[in-house]
Parts: sequence; structure tokens; C-alpha cells
Amino acid sequence: MSRPITIVEVGPRDGLQNEKAVLEPAVRADLVRRLEAAGARRIEAVSFVHPKYVPQMAGAEEVMAALPHAAGHSRIGLVLNGKGYDRALGTAVDEVNVAMSATDGFGLKNQGLSVDQQVQMLADIIAGRANAAGQPGATPALSATLSCVWGCPFDGEVSAGQVADLVGRIDELGVAEIALADTIGAGDPWAVTKKVEAARAAAPDAVLRLHFHDTRNTGLANAYAGIEAGVSVLDASVGGIGGCPFAPGATGNIATEDLVYMLERAGYSTGHDLDALIGTARWIGEKIGRPAPSALSRAGGWPPPRN
Repeated sequence: MSRPITIVEVGPRDGLQNEKAVLEPAVRADLVRRLEAAGARRIEAVSFVHPKYVPQMAGAEEVMAALPHAAGHSRIGLVLNGKGYDRALGTAVDEVNVAMSATDGFGLKNQGLSVDQQVQMLADIIAGRANAAGQPGATPALSATLSCVWGCPFDGEVSAGQVADLVGRIDELGVAEIALADTIGAGDPWAVTKKVEAARAAAPDAVLRLHFHDTRNTGLANAYAGIEAGVSVLDASVGGIGGCPFAPGATGNIATEDLVYMLERAGYSTGHDLDALIGTARWIGEKIGRPAPSALSRAGGWPPPRN
């Protein structure tokens, strides 16, 4: 249990996109800096989506402009399509995460694209990225996230075969990291194991990342199952805030501080300062006008810090 676990912090994007409060870009940039001070090395900082649909993510360019490059840190921008990708290229993002869906129902609702159309969209982005190779700053690292892997609010259950087929198609395009997301928090630990195994068989050389929501109180159990299945990269959101505006009933991701506490107690290395994370969770709770829902933002860590 000594292997390092990478936590991709998604609070500034997935965490804030479903909150009623709309925070200014300067506050969101401040959140990124606080998270980095607490040990986060990869942060999904912005989303290049239309502010009409997700006003909480307006001003992505302003957020990135307020975050000068920092060695050892990677700021990620999420995109839904080629237009978003082009916007991302105009900023200093270190990585671009392309959002996709395992189902037609969610893909059409979230992006206006079927699964096949999303695969073509990703292929077009990759082709453009290859054409831009050699231009400074033009080709940030690329990953893909599949939403609704453990259940879709519109199409219902999602089979392991569906997931494996789509993961295999993405892997054939040359995407090195593929995230499996439980967008509505419908998964259970045994289903996590099954679909991780299916995805690994379909893309044995790809890095798998897991993204869990705690909608039905199985988030940390699912994270445990993923780690036991050999996954070493997980998403989490400070304070457990967030959700998806296009997934009815979806609540926040697993909380970063809760995940760090569980992992560090078990002997895994995350590189995070737990007390600083808890402080940041309480701070963002004040900014959004409600207490952060994470367990550790209420109870604190254990043993308690010495005065």
C-alpha cells in the first residue's frame, strides 16, 4: 500500500459548475492557487463551454491568465467539442480533457452529439493537434473522460461491453489517458471492478483514471475498489462540492480531503497537506454560501493536529 496515488483535483471545474453561486474568475484562480499550496499537482481549472449553458464557468480565459505557469503543476481545461478545444489552445492550459459520453442519451443532452459523433469529434481534434505539432504551446497533453459509465439518467443501465467498445475506439485514436466517470453516482464497488477490467482489456496500454460522484454514498467505496483493481489516478473535488447541470439529481464528486484521509491512513502517498485541504474546503464553502458537504470539513482529520 505504498504506491503513490495521483489525485486530479476537479473542484474549480466540476465542483463549481453546478453550484448556485457564480464566482468571479479571480476567486476561481485563487481556489486553484490554494489547492496547489495544499499539494494538488494536476487541477482541472477551467471549462471552455458556452456561458449561456454553464454560467459558473464563464471567463475561463481570465482564470488561466491569472495563473502563470508553475513548474510541477498542470492546469487542465475541459472541452466538449472542437470550438472549446480551439479556445483552450489560446490559453496556457497544460492539458485538455475532452468530455465524452458512454451513451447517446447523455451525449445528445450534454453536447448535442451521439456516441459515434463524439468519437468523430475527438478524431478531428486529434487530427488538428497533429497538424499543429511543432508550434510552441499548440499541443497540450490530451485525455478523454467518458461520462455515465455506471449509469445514464436518460438511457438507464450501461453495460461493460458498451464501455469496453468505446474505450477501445478512443485508445485506437492514440489517447494515452482515459477517465471512466460515474456521473450520476450509480456505481457500486463490484461494478467498478468489472468495468475497470473491461476497460483495461480494451486498452491495455492506456492510463485509466476514475471519476466518482457520491450521489448514493458509494463514492469512497468505489474509489477503494478502483485502487484495488490497480488504478492509480482518481479525480476528486475539494469539499465534495459540485455535480453536473445536465444530469438530474447528480451531487458532488468524492471530496478530495476525504479521499486523501482514507488513502494516507492506509499508507498510500498522495502528496497532499490534509489540514490545508480542510481549510480550503471550508473557505470555498464560505464563497459558495453553504458549508462544504465533505465529512472532514466537518469532523477534521485524525489524530487531531497538535497545538
